[in-house]
Amino acid sequence: MTVYMAEFVGTLILILLGDGVVAGVLLRNSKAEHSGWIVITFGWGMAVAIAVYAVGAISGAHINPAVTVGLAVLGIFPWAQVPGYIIAQLLGAFVGAVLVWLAYLPHWKETDDKTLKLGVFCTIPQIRDYASNFVTEAIATAMLVFGVAAIVANAQIFGDRGLPAVLSISVIPLIIGFLVLAIGLSLGGPTGYAINPARDLAPRIAHAVLPIAGKGDSDWSYSWVPVLAPLVGGAIGAVLFRILGFGIPVVPSLFG
Repeated sequence: MTVYMAEFVGTLILILLGDGVVAGVLLRNSKAEHSGWIVITFGWGMAVAIAVYAVGAISGAHINPAVTVGLAVLGIFPWAQVPGYIIAQLLGAFVGAVLVWLAYLPHWKETDDKTLKLGVFCTIPQIRDYASNFVTEAIATAMLVFGVAAIVANAQIFGDRGLPAVLSISVIPLIIGFLVLAIGLSLGGPTGYAINPARDLAPRIAHAVLPIAGKGDSDWSYSWVPVLAPLVGGAIGAVLFRILGFGIPVVPSLFG
């Protein structure tokens, strides 16, 4: 149960800080209102880094079903633990979204735009084309999983060559955060880069059930894209790294 609790806590932190920065930028009369896409992408990158710092040594800090499934596809994470990880991630993401709602409670009434309210919780494509949106999310998630595998594998190589373990453990989460920042800046424009089924689905459910004044619908017609596309893209990214990784091992944990 310890690893599942860690995934719950890590994903909660991810959504609390990630959706939190979106709320700050989008909701009316927030001090961060209109601060823009750079702030959102940087906030999400740091949210990932802090979440990985928090639980990486316990559960490997997957905090993303696409990462969990990608590792299982390669046979380096047990399929038996996949359902538990994903359930913990979904629950953590839901609670994180509820906490964001509470943190910005007075601002929902101040915000008239229903789309902005929905955008705090989940992704919305700028141009609604399901096939293109699916491809975008799959590419971005493949880059995420490929990049995480490369970062961890390089840290292992440097460790074998004498790099102090404490240095690797201290730096890896921050570099992964910068990877997410890069993905958001480069590939996030079309869809808002969900790249994580739990990050999109659970907060979307929170949007549907929370008493948010004038919130509108939760856009369920689009909801399958940020769930299925990251799962496909994550598996592709993991397999590509194995094919192109020159024998570098991929491990299920960020720390060993």
